[in-house]
Amino acid sequence: MSQPPRSTSEQILAWLPDRLAERVRFIADRPLAASESGGEFVLYWMHHAVRGHENPALDVALASALELDLPLIMYQGLGGRHPFNNDRHHTFIIEGAREAAAELRERGIRHVFSLPSDTSAPSPLRGLAARAAMVITEDFPAPPFPKWTRALADRVTCPVLAVDAACVAPMQLVPGVHERAFKFRDKAKKLFRQRADRSYQEITDRPTAADDIDVGFEPLDLASSDVAEAIAGCDIDHAIAPIGHTAGGSAAGYDRWEEFKSRGLARYHKRRNAAEIEPEQLAISRLSPYLHHGQISPFRVIREARELAEGASREGAEKFLDEVWMWREFAHHFAFTRADDLHSTRVLPDWARQTIADHADDPRTLLDGETLARGRTGDNLWDAAQRSLLAQGELHNNVRMTWGKAMLGWHAGARPTMARLIELNHRYALDGCDPNSYGGLLWCLGALDRPFNHDEPIYGTLRTRPTHEHEARMDIDRYKRAVTRQSWRGPSRVAIIGGGITGLAAARTLADHNAEVTVYDDMGEPGGRVATHRLGDATCDHGAQYFTARDPMFSRLVESWVQQGVVAEWDARFAAVSEPGGIVAKAKGDPRFVGVPGMSALAAHLATTLGNSARVRHGRRVVMLEHRDDGWSVTTEGSTGDDVFDAVIVALPPAEAAKLLSGQTRIAGEIGSVEMSPCWATLVSLPEPLAIDADGLFVNIDGGPLAWAARDSSKPGRDPGERWVLHAGPAWTKEHRSTDAADVGRALLDAFADATGVNMPEPLAVESYLWQHALGGADEGSGVLFDADKHLAVAGDWCKGGRVEGAYLSGVAAAGRLLGHIVQESKQQARQEGKQEAVAAPAGAK
Repeated sequence: MSQPPRSTSEQILAWLPDRLAERVRFIADRPLAASESGGEFVLYWMHHAVRGHENPALDVALASALELDLPLIMYQGLGGRHPFNNDRHHTFIIEGAREAAAELRERGIRHVFSLPSDTSAPSPLRGLAARAAMVITEDFPAPPFPKWTRALADRVTCPVLAVDAACVAPMQLVPGVHERAFKFRDKAKKLFRQRADRSYQEITDRPTAADDIDVGFEPLDLASSDVAEAIAGCDIDHAIAPIGHTAGGSAAGYDRWEEFKSRGLARYHKRRNAAEIEPEQLAISRLSPYLHHGQISPFRVIREARELAEGASREGAEKFLDEVWMWREFAHHFAFTRADDLHSTRVLPDWARQTIADHADDPRTLLDGETLARGRTGDNLWDAAQRSLLAQGELHNNVRMTWGKAMLGWHAGARPTMARLIELNHRYALDGCDPNSYGGLLWCLGALDRPFNHDEPIYGTLRTRPTHEHEARMDIDRYKRAVTRQSWRGPSRVAIIGGGITGLAAARTLADHNAEVTVYDDMGEPGGRVATHRLGDATCDHGAQYFTARDPMFSRLVESWVQQGVVAEWDARFAAVSEPGGIVAKAKGDPRFVGVPGMSALAAHLATTLGNSARVRHGRRVVMLEHRDDGWSVTTEGSTGDDVFDAVIVALPPAEAAKLLSGQTRIAGEIGSVEMSPCWATLVSLPEPLAIDADGLFVNIDGGPLAWAARDSSKPGRDPGERWVLHAGPAWTKEHRSTDAADVGRALLDAFADATGVNMPEPLAVESYLWQHALGGADEGSGVLFDADKHLAVAGDWCKGGRVEGAYLSGVAAAGRLLGHIVQESKQQARQEGKQEAVAAPAGAK
């Protein structure tokens, strides 16, 4: 009697060795795609086992390709709206991909990498998966990958397999859902011991060549691309820079492991909680970014640690093994069994949710995201810990527990606290988004823990870790020195020419990464596009009237500024006028924000919160920039000497920037070709409110001078009285550039009266200003012009759409481009010296 046909999963498992088959989980158990229905190749979607060795997912894909006699394509990409896309993560991932691709090439396997500039564009992964006979990926249990893997499986008709490439004891083999470490240890220790000492057996046969297959997109040339330049063109958060002392890739990861084995492992059990010890002293391994991205093999690390546990390093190796096996794999298993709940309070035990809810109304100081992200809470240890995340991309695990526990004191309830913990850790830490990250963060809110026999304010029965008690156990000054150094060697002193929104955004980004920054501004106070002028006894916004927030990074900041009272939403009535007296109400559209008590409040906030490594020199007009062998010479009006800097960011209107940089850079001509239009602005104070049913008017009357009118006094936080701001159109302004200001004021007031049909009372005060560089420019995509050879960036609102948001993003892009370049230079220098890490000296070190 013939046997019934086997399922696809049985077929696949039959051609895999047991050591691989036990690691396979079928996301979609469907028939293999035949060649006539798209089965052109086997596809391996690589994302968290980025290595060409000791990789079970790779070996499953390779065994399958050999069995089916099909080519094997390895796909890796950075498309998609991952919530924490930024320069730091992109750089580390691409550096790792470069090494993995070279390693795979040696094994005859094709690797393709997608780096779209528009991260919202459809991923080429879908198209490749639709053409595959089967799809293999890693079984990575932390968000968003379980959801993304299921979504991919729903869109294709072939089998989709997930392979555990991270744990010695495969996650799916450990029975039950375990929320306490000792229970997991009991269930997993036999599985672990049976596998921990095995040498890894790789499949060495080469698959059918895949070089001639059209993958449907232009892969990034990993071997020759400038990483910093490639990333600069991506629509991601450029405010978070790459880390100089932690290069991505297997070589750097194994170098770090070898050095830790030889110099740090024997003392690990004694020194692992001493966060103030500088990284070079090897108190901890700092392997977590490499393990998270799968750039080093956890099987090798555990194998070698077990060997050392039999020798002179026994105590240190045993404690390290307890961390790298038991606690690490415990977190993976927990995430595996609770993957859909990791961003929900459902993941917390009932007792923890209840005790947090019982104390949700306890008195506390609520803090905004900007204050927290930039480490400005006023708590000594917490701020230093956040500075470590922000500037170093890492946080000592023992400090992370105290850092995380403190968060509940600044948020009311479990949900906002959990969201902020996840955001800050994952956005900045190179090992963020890892199952171990979730384990540690959720532990701060009671997960994987037990209730305590106390009832503390805010914390209830949760375990507490007061920051002042932790600080008393450590050398806090030494810790601060370690976290406030640069992560790179090389250029550190940066001059920024221009103190508007662009220059201040650049300065803040650089200072957040511990660069030394000097901002030169020819005005007496910060402003630029958001200038506010005095009119009689009140003030008026004569430049930008409001701003919107569409970019995710900028939107987060605006939310914080609203919470701090720096800005507020202008809940205005808007209308349009296309013929005299014909006012037509307009839909509200995106929320519009204004500075409080004037638009210049935003610039003032940026200028006063730059950080300790930055200063603003007001009233200092730069008259000459010169690039010399020792850097950039900056000469200001009336000075008797010059200042010398390693790098310069020019944040001026294009005409001024081009003049200042003439003969100093290849991009001077490109800057000078950009045109900006002027705008006459008239400010008027009136004795009584006007009977106009609008606060903002878009005026489009043919041949008329007026383009915009705003009831400035309707904005939140303004002085009492009736004040309007009138802006002329660019064409009229150009024709009347030399007209007397008083005549301009009369012309705009007459046009305003005609457009609105109101009887204009005699003004209390009228002043007109020529805004020289108001409108125009070009969207350069990246928002910055850059001369890498000379460490020069040029930026401004004219590079990024001509709005306040564009001005800020351009400044961030300039700082990010500069930081990305000098970090790559630092890493290149380290490689030339035979090192994998580029480490700067701690601030204040001798």
